[in-house]
Amino acid sequence: MDSSPTEDDLMEEDSSDLFINFPPEVQKAIDEVLPCRDSLDEPDFNTIDYINTLFPTEQSLSNIDEVVIKMENQIHTINNEISTVIRGQIDASKDGREALDESQKIIKQLFVHIKDIKERAEKSEEMVREITRDIKQLDCAKRNLTLAITTLNHLHMLVGGVDTLKSLTQKRLYGEIALPLQAISEVMTHFENYSDIPQVKSLSDQVNSIRFELAEQITHDFKEAFQGPNNRAHLPNKQLQQACLVISILDPKVKRELLKWFVDLQLQEYDHLFQETEDTAWLDKIDKRYAWIKRHLLEFEDRLGNMFPQQWEVSERIAVQFCHKTREELSKIMVKRKSEIDVKLLLYAIQKTSAFENLLFKRFTGVTLRENLEDSLKGNNKLPTASGCPINGALKEESSTSGDESDMITSPFNGLIGRCFIPHLEIYIDSVDRNLADLIERFIQDEKQHRPTENTETQAAILPSCPDLFVFYKKSMIQCNQLDRGQSMLSLTRTFQKYLYEYAEKLLQSNLPKVEGQSLGSSVQNFTKDLQKMSTSGIIQNFSSLLKEGEVVRFTKEEQTKICCILSTAEYCLETTQQLQDKLKEKIEPQLADQVDLSKEQDQFHKVISNCIQLLVQDLENACDPSLSSMSKIQWQNIDAVGDQSSYITLITTQLKTTVPIIRDNLAHSRKYFTQFCIKFANSFIPKFVQNIYKCKPINTEGNFLWNKYLGKESLSIFSGAEQLLLDTHMLKTVLLNLPSIASQINRSAPAAYSKVVTKGMTKAEMILKIVMTPVEPPKNFVDQCKKLLPECPLAEFYKILEMKTVRRQEQAILVDMFKSQK
Repeated sequence: MDSSPTEDDLMEEDSSDLFINFPPEVQKAIDEVLPCRDSLDEPDFNTIDYINTLFPTEQSLSNIDEVVIKMENQIHTINNEISTVIRGQIDASKDGREALDESQKIIKQLFVHIKDIKERAEKSEEMVREITRDIKQLDCAKRNLTLAITTLNHLHMLVGGVDTLKSLTQKRLYGEIALPLQAISEVMTHFENYSDIPQVKSLSDQVNSIRFELAEQITHDFKEAFQGPNNRAHLPNKQLQQACLVISILDPKVKRELLKWFVDLQLQEYDHLFQETEDTAWLDKIDKRYAWIKRHLLEFEDRLGNMFPQQWEVSERIAVQFCHKTREELSKIMVKRKSEIDVKLLLYAIQKTSAFENLLFKRFTGVTLRENLEDSLKGNNKLPTASGCPINGALKEESSTSGDESDMITSPFNGLIGRCFIPHLEIYIDSVDRNLADLIERFIQDEKQHRPTENTETQAAILPSCPDLFVFYKKSMIQCNQLDRGQSMLSLTRTFQKYLYEYAEKLLQSNLPKVEGQSLGSSVQNFTKDLQKMSTSGIIQNFSSLLKEGEVVRFTKEEQTKICCILSTAEYCLETTQQLQDKLKEKIEPQLADQVDLSKEQDQFHKVISNCIQLLVQDLENACDPSLSSMSKIQWQNIDAVGDQSSYITLITTQLKTTVPIIRDNLAHSRKYFTQFCIKFANSFIPKFVQNIYKCKPINTEGNFLWNKYLGKESLSIFSGAEQLLLDTHMLKTVLLNLPSIASQINRSAPAAYSKVVTKGMTKAEMILKIVMTPVEPPKNFVDQCKKLLPECPLAEFYKILEMKTVRRQEQAILVDMFKSQK
C-alpha cells in the first residue's frame, strides 16, 4: 500500500504554512495595540464558520456576487497598504544609513578635539609647575627669615629680661617681677631646641638661677614673717601677697612645699592642745577638736585670707590636713585605749565627726583633694568614693535623712576622718546583738502574759512583737549604713539572720499549741478538777463530749485563733524578710551584695507556716474521726431502704461548719494559705473516708447475686446499704466542694485547685460504691466494670472491694485471676 501523502494532505500542509502563529503573550500584546474588529483577523479563524456566517440560508446565496466583489475590493485595499508600507521601510532604511555615516564622521572629529585639549593641558601643567617652583623657594625663604627675626627678638627679650629680673629680685619688687618672669618663662620654651648653643645655654642657666633664688628668697620672707622675732605683730602685707603671684609662676614644687610648711604651722597649736597625753584627746572631747578648727579657720580667713590667691584654697588645705592629722591621732589613741570604748561613746564620736564632715562639704569644694589624689594614695590617705564611703552622715532617724542624702553620697569629705572608726564598729554590732537578745527575751515574756494580737485593715492578726522586731531592724540597718557599707554591714546582716531564726523558733514555733493524746482517765481527772466550777448542764454537756471523743483532744477556739495568728505572723515575716534582703543588697557595697542571703531564714518561716496548716488540718481531722469511726460500725447490710443522709455525715458537716469559719475569718488576708489548708485537709480526709468505706459491709451476708435470685429475692434489695453509702458520699462531696465558703453569707466559688482535689477523691469513693453495687455474675462483666470505673485500681483495693461484697474465697480467686489477666 502506497504511504505517500495525498494531494489533499499536501494542500493542507501548504495552507498551514501561510499562517503565522505567535506565542500567547505576543498575541495578547498585539490584541491590546491593534484590537481585532474583523473575524478574519482572529488567530483561530475558521473558513467554514465564516462562510456559514455570510450565507446562513440558501436564499442568502443570491447575494454571492456582491460578497465576492466586496472581498476583491478589500483584497485590493490591503495590497495597496502593504505596498505603501514596504516603500516606506525602504526610504527609512536609506535615511538611517546616511544618519549613521554622519554620526561616525562627527565622532572622529570629536576625538581629534579631545586629543588636542589633552596636549594643551599637559603643556599648561608643566608651565604652572615651573612657576610654582620659584614661589616655593621664596616661601621657604620667607619662613626661615620670619623664624630668624622672631628668634632674634626673643633673644633680645631674654637678654634684657635677665638683667631686669636680677635687679628686681635684689630689690624684692615682687609685684614687678611677676609679668616679666612669666614672659621670660614662655620665651625660654622657644629655645629648648637650641640648648647646645653656648650663649643660649648661659642665658637658660641664668634664668634657672633667678627662679631658684626667687624661691629661696620668698620662702625665707614667709618664714621670717611668720616665725621671726616679730611674727606675732605681723599682718599680711602687699609684698607677700605679690610674692604669692611669683610663686604661682615658679615650679609647682615650690608652691607645694611652701603651702605644706604654712599649713603645718597653722596646726602647731592643734598638735599641742590635743596631743595624746592631754585629756582633750579622748573621744568624749572630740567636739572640742572640731570647735578649735572652726574657730581657727575663721581667724585665719579674717587675718590672712586675702594674702593668698583664692585659687590656692588655703583654708581648705588647712581643713584637709586637720582631717588627716585627726584621723591618724584618733586611730592611735583608740588602739591603745580600746577597752575604754563603749557603743555610746563610739556613736557619739561618729555623730560629731559626721556632722563636721558634712559642714566641710557645705563650706569647701574638695578641689584640693582631687588635685592631690595621687599624693594621697601614696601616703595611704585614700579618698573615699561615694559607693565605698565608710561614714555616710550623722546618725539620724530615717525621716530626717532624705534631705541630706544626696549631699552625703557625693561629698568628698565623707570618711576623711571617720574611717578611723571602722575597725571598732564591731562594738556597735555587739551592741545590736545584745539589744536584739534583750528584745527577743522581752517578746517571750510578753507572749507568756498573753498580750492580745493586733488587727489592722490591711493584714490579719499578727503578734505585736513582729512589727517591733522589723522596726528595730530597719533603724539598725539605716544607722549601720551611715557608719559603714562594708564588712560592718555584712556583720549586721549575720546578726539579723541569727535573730530571725530565733524569732521563728522561740516566738512562733514554740508558741504553737501542742496536740497531745490524753487518756480517758487523765481527761476525766482534769474534768473532775473543774467539776465544781460548772453548772449541771455544763457538766452533762462536757461529759457527753468527753465520752464521744474518747482520747481525741481538740483545740479550743482561742488556740485555733492563735495558730492562725502565728501563721499570719510567719507570712508577714516571710514577706518582710525578702524586702529586708533586697534592701541590704542595695545598701551594702556591691562587691559584698552576693554574700547577703536570707533564704534559710525564709525557709524557717515557710516551715512555721506549714506546721500551722498541718496543726489546723490535724485538729479538724480529729473532730471528724469519731464520725468516721461510727460510720464503719453501722450495720449496713441490715439497711432495707435508702433514706436521708446518715447521722455521721450530719456530724461531719456540723464539725466543718463549726471549725472552718473560724480559720477562714482569721486567715481572711491570707487566702492562699487558707486554700492550702483546705487542699491539705481534703488530701488527708478523703483517703481516710475511702478507707472507712472499705471497712463497711453494705452487702447482706446471704450470698451472691445468683443465690439471692435462687431464693426469690429482688436483686436490688441486697444493695440498699451500698446505695445509702453512695448517697452519703454524694452529700459529703457536695459539702466538701463548698468547704471554703461553708457557713458564709458570701457565696464564693472554691479555688479550682481545691475543687480538683475534692472531685478526684470523692469520685473515686463513688466509683468504689458503684462497683460494689455491680453483680459479680458474670465475673467478666464485673471485672470489666471495675476496670472501667477505676482504671488505676491496685490489686489490694480490688481485694477490699471483694471483701465489701462478702464474696466467698473461692469466687475471689477466680475474679482476682481475671483482674490480673487484664493488667
